[in-house]
Amino acid sequence: MLAVNVEARKFHLELLVRDLLDANLNTLEVLGAAIAKRDSDTGSHNYRVTIYSVRLAETLGLDRKMIGALIKGAFLHDTGKIAIPDAILLKPGKLDEAEFTVMMTHVQHGIDIVGRSSWLADALDVVGGHHEKWAGGGYPAGLSGEDIPVNARVFAIADVFDALTSERPYKRPFPLEKSLAILREGAGGHFDPLLIDLFEPLAPDLHARYQAMPEAALTAEVAEMRARYFGKGG
Repeated sequence: MLAVNVEARKFHLELLVRDLLDANLNTLEVLGAAIAKRDSDTGSHNYRVTIYSVRLAETLGLDRKMIGALIKGAFLHDTGKIAIPDAILLKPGKLDEAEFTVMMTHVQHGIDIVGRSSWLADALDVVGGHHEKWAGGGYPAGLSGEDIPVNARVFAIADVFDALTSERPYKRPFPLEKSLAILREGAGGHFDPLLIDLFEPLAPDLHARYQAMPEAALTAEVAEMRARYFGKGG
C-alpha cells in the first residue's frame, strides 16, 4: 500500500511539473506574439522564426537543451520593443540616426525584462545577441565570430530571412532568390558563413512550406516542437 501511495504521489507531482511547464511556455508564446503584433500585425513572425531557427539548429547538430533555449529566445527576441515608441517602431521609411539609436535600445530593454526570470536565463543568448555581427560592428556589445553565442548566430539568420521574405510596414516581401542572395552577401560579415552554408539548402522548402501558412497551422507546428524539446525532463 505504501509503495502504491508513493507512486501515486510521484505521478501527481510529475503532472504538476508538466502543467507548470506548459503554463510557462504558453505565457512565453503569448508575450512573444503580443510584441510581434506591434510591428507586423501578426504573431506569425515569431512562429516562423522559431521553426526556421530550430531546423537550422537541428542541421547544425545542437543538443536538446540548446534547442530548448533557442525556442525560448526566438519567442522573446524582440520583447524589448515594448519600450520603443510607435513613431519609431512603425515608421514606414528608413530611420534617421537618432531614431536608430533609440531602436537599438530594444535589446537592452529585452535583456532587462527577460533577465528577471531564472527560467528564461538561457534565452538571453538570443535576446541579447541576435543583432551582433560575425565580423563585428553589431550591437549592443560589438561581439564578433564565435564570441557571439551560437544560438544568437543561428537565430540572426532565421530572423533576417523571415524579415526579407515577409511584408513589413515599410516594404513588400522579397522573392526567395533575392532574399538568399542578400544572406549570401552577408556571409562572413553579418552572418556566420558556416551557418549560411547550412541554411541555404533548407531555405527553399522552409519558404514554400511556411511563408504563407496560416497562423493556426504555424502554432500547431511549434506545439509539436515544444513537445519534442520540452517533454519529460525538459
